[in-house]
Amino acid sequence: MENLLRVGVITSPHGVKGEVKVFPTTDDPNRFKKLKTVLLDTGKELKEMEISQVKFFKNMVILKFKGFDNMNDVEIYRQKDLLITRDQAVPLEKDENFVADLIGLTAITEDGQVLGKLKDVLFTGANDVYVVEMENGKEVLIPAIKQCILQVDLEAGQMHVHLLEGLLDL
Repeated sequence: MENLLRVGVITSPHGVKGEVKVFPTTDDPNRFKKLKTVLLDTGKELKEMEISQVKFFKNMVILKFKGFDNMNDVEIYRQKDLLITRDQAVPLEKDENFVADLIGLTAITEDGQVLGKLKDVLFTGANDVYVVEMENGKEVLIPAIKQCILQVDLEAGQMHVHLLEGLLDL
């Protein structure tokens, strides 16, 4: 299991006072209000950043980091991930998992056939969709609903699925 979870990606500076626009990759962008620090993945190191201000603009989060007071200070962090440790994460509800924990699981059909590996999760609004890459390189899209996702066993690295009629025909 990953100990670090991505909560956003810096897209660009915002204004001239060192603020950054962040595309949130978390279900609840309001969670940024409760965060005191995040880890910035610079590509070379993880740098702890203290959050001094949080605002919202359209679908973006505007963050101000302590000690960064002009746009030139933050320009170099464009397209960099913001991470938190697992203990900073929002508690999960029953039958919820972090996407980082799902990626790489082996999808197995209810009759025991290995379908492939979970490679991505699509967020469609109505329900998430799991992208499973089969051994032949093709992908099958499985709705993340109780009728299709029978069991997720993170320790075993497996997800047991029921394929709705016609899913493999596409």
